[in-house]
Amino acid sequence: MGEDQTTNPHKDTRQRYLQQGREALLSKLEGVSEYDARRPLVPTGTNLLGIVKHVASVESGYLGETFGRPSGERFPWFDDDAEPNADMWATAAESREDVIALYRRVWAHSDATIATLDLDAQGTVPWWGERGAVTLHQILVHMIEETSRHAGHADIVRELIDGVVGRRGPGDNLPDEEAAWWVTYRDRLQATADQFR
Repeated sequence: MGEDQTTNPHKDTRQRYLQQGREALLSKLEGVSEYDARRPLVPTGTNLLGIVKHVASVESGYLGETFGRPSGERFPWFDDDAEPNADMWATAAESREDVIALYRRVWAHSDATIATLDLDAQGTVPWWGERGAVTLHQILVHMIEETSRHAGHADIVRELIDGVVGRRGPGDNLPDEEAAWWVTYRDRLQATADQFR
């Protein structure tokens, strides 16, 4: 254990992809009001700030407790008496700044775990039951998937709020078209779907 991260390009690559997902997720909060950051926009209540709170919580577990390196953060929304889904929304007492700061503290702790352990370091995910014996490599891949999936959820929620989509920067995979083009494009897709009603 204790290898220098620069000596393992495989670990460095995985950590970089995890960081890209983290930053993509947080970017969805930029420029939205406090109301829009909290507003549930689908029947299950998914909202931007809640997604960040959830991802911070699970990352702390996977890259902390799993490897015997608890972060010291308190997550009352995971207590046995917590209401269902309490990790998926921010209460009025939890500010946007609080949730973002929590996430940044968690990822700093996670990055220390990644830097300290080898990819084949053993850990245990108690909530996975019999499948709970894991390696750092497995958990890094899992957290990349988890973070990216939730960043995708945040993409859709943000689009529903104000139409902001993708990263809108170098490497974005969306066509750079005017708003009128997108209306026409969506109408064409709807017309095609209507043929199958």
